[in-house]
Amino acid sequence: MAVPFVGSIVAFVIALLIGGLAIYVSARLVVDVDDYGHAVITAVLGAICWALTAWIPLIGPLIALVVWVGVINWRYPGGWVKAAQIGVVAWLAALIILLLVNSVLRLGVGAFGIPGA
Repeated sequence: MAVPFVGSIVAFVIALLIGGLAIYVSARLVVDVDDYGHAVITAVLGAICWALTAWIPLIGPLIALVVWVGVINWRYPGGWVKAAQIGVVAWLAALIILLLVNSVLRLGVGAFGIPGA
């Protein structure tokens, strides 16, 4: 007997691994940090912080974006400018990864921990 939420758990894990991969690729390119596990934890923390702030009326998404970049700044060296660069490159990497994964495997998943991806 299949458990109804197994598909949701699998989709979450795949989305988390994709979000972590996007942050990993970005951190590797921007600040030369080579640690996939660190990137996955960063994706989880960024997603939690995004969820806690994005609901605020009118300015929530802007606050959430600043907080998300703040998480990256906290987790990686280089300061706010490097953190913003990591964020932009991670977003672009997530879009490319999702395009490939969803077109080849037809999964229809997102990237957990990457806003808008």
